[in-house]
Amino acid sequence: MVDQPAAQRFLTLTDVAEVLNTSSAQVYALVRRGDLVAIKIGGRGQWRVEATELEAYIQRMYAEARAFIDEHPFVDTEVHADL
Repeated sequence: MVDQPAAQRFLTLTDVAEVLNTSSAQVYALVRRGDLVAIKIGGRGQWRVEATELEAYIQRMYAEARAFIDEHPFVDTEVHADL
């Protein structure tokens, strides 16, 4: 039996899609736009995303979400008649 590494260094686009709970096509679009850093390997040019790059992307998305929330605070516009 071969020991498996604790974590894979490189992930397929399908692996990334599973982590992000999205489609492989969406992940491919992220890569092609340059939003998610990836490398092309092998004769067939298969894309791979380094686990650290995926984590960096996730952290950037959290930061963007925080910035959006800060710039667009939630305001409850519903007026309660019982107040």
